[in-house]
Amino acid sequence: MNRLRNRLILVFGFATLAPLLVTAWISVSLLKLSLAPTGELDQVSKSLEKTGRELYQRARESLKMDATLGRLKPEQYPGPTRDSWPAAVQEFYASDEADHFALAGTNGDRLDYLVRHGDAVWVYSTSLHGVGMNQISDQYAHARALVARDLRRGFTYTFLLLTAAIWIVAFLALIYFAHRISRPIQQLTTGLSEVAAGQLDYRVPSAGDDEIGAAIQTFNRMADELKQSQERLVYVARLESWQALARKMAHEVKNSLTPIRLTMEEIAARQSGPGREFFEQAAQIVVDEVMSLERRVRAFSEFASEPEIAPKAIDINSLLEERIALLRAAHPDVIYSTRLAPEHPTAYADEDLVKGMLTNLLENAAQAAEPGGAVLGVTTAATGRVAIEVHDSGPGLNPQARRTLFEPTISFKRGGMGLGLSIARKSALLAGGDILLVQGELGGAAFRVLLPVA
Repeated sequence: MNRLRNRLILVFGFATLAPLLVTAWISVSLLKLSLAPTGELDQVSKSLEKTGRELYQRARESLKMDATLGRLKPEQYPGPTRDSWPAAVQEFYASDEADHFALAGTNGDRLDYLVRHGDAVWVYSTSLHGVGMNQISDQYAHARALVARDLRRGFTYTFLLLTAAIWIVAFLALIYFAHRISRPIQQLTTGLSEVAAGQLDYRVPSAGDDEIGAAIQTFNRMADELKQSQERLVYVARLESWQALARKMAHEVKNSLTPIRLTMEEIAARQSGPGREFFEQAAQIVVDEVMSLERRVRAFSEFASEPEIAPKAIDINSLLEERIALLRAAHPDVIYSTRLAPEHPTAYADEDLVKGMLTNLLENAAQAAEPGGAVLGVTTAATGRVAIEVHDSGPGLNPQARRTLFEPTISFKRGGMGLGLSIARKSALLAGGDILLVQGELGGAAFRVLLPVA
């Protein structure tokens, strides 16, 4: 699943659709709010119109009744003066109506009742008590225009303000998510630059389980492997210099030891008479020391040699049990135990080299544990490697021993020559693996042999 792509799509969709939806919702809400006062104003207008009609109708009926009963004195317009009549009176006279009601006055606050009398027109008038119908109509129209204008202006300003606010919030959210997505990439780029500059200890913090997180984890593994490869290369380079020195020393010492041993044997054989016993003892001491030197020379020769490698599939569980069974008889007071991988991991390596490594590590563990101690053998398989661990209950290793553990000619046990672990690690490197010092489970030292999976 392309999680990075999906995340980018979601961020883009959120950054575009969310402001659009929020803006649309706010626009609809503002429209509803803006239309609500107009509707109420229409209702008020209808109520006023109805009230005005009723008032006008009552005023007409009252005026007509007062005119009929003679309660009001009319203003008469005789026929001969028709040219000087007001326009409203002339218009009424020209019509066919017998009577007519009309609003008059500046604001429509007077009601006129026009009645035809032959060629004359009588006009009865009454006041509407300060209620100007035209003024009411004008005020209503002005109020409606004012409300519409203010609502339109308020709606426009509010809409622009909210749209700007939503856009700013969406833009800030987009910047935040972009930073969240780009920051691991920047960290990975920095890590690549640091490793390229030789800082193999630099690691990038893990950032989830998506593509970027997988790339960061791969980078950290690559940096680990580069660091281990660098350490192995340095070790191999130093080992080669020690091997060259060992070959030269073994050759020179061997050339001197052989004639010394032969001469002393010849002297011991020819010696007779008084003092023979002393000469035999002295000769035997010299021969023993020469043989000890020859044994050391053979060890240096083995260290300097490059054996032929014949890798094949090896059942690690069986090989570890075989080595333990072989050494159990030599150390009967040491308690051996195993914790084997149930899947029976198979390594691809030279069997003789692996046997030599395990024998050396198990022998060292038994000597460190001493009688009554314990040795534990563990096998596991993970990430393309087979691991064999050897733990002991001995006193462990001091800091100085940890720093120079695999250096040739450095020994921290009595009678040792300091070549065992160096030869074992060289064998592990030749097999495509390595030997590492790990945390012990029994309180003492622990070593882990890594080998490639078959």
